[in-house]
Amino acid sequence: MNRRLLGFAERRRGLAERRRELIERSATQRAALAASAEPLVRKAGALDRVVSYVRSNPYIAAIAVGAVALLGPQKIFDLGTRAVTLYMLLRR
Repeated sequence: MNRRLLGFAERRRGLAERRRELIERSATQRAALAASAEPLVRKAGALDRVVSYVRSNPYIAAIAVGAVALLGPQKIFDLGTRAVTLYMLLRR
């Protein structure tokens, strides 16, 4: 009976050690995941601010829809690309 209790205690210690190792490994993995997701979270935050602004100012959405309807999506894309290029040049 004593041998049985000793085996149980050893097994329990082994399981506790294994649990500690798993907890440490998962904490490391969580930190790595959070660090690699940070740029995506920043971009999502920027997109959220734009969507919030458009929701609070519906006339901007109406102007955008009207522009796409009048000019077409390809022309809007071309103009947007030029605007971003010009913005980047002027920002320097």
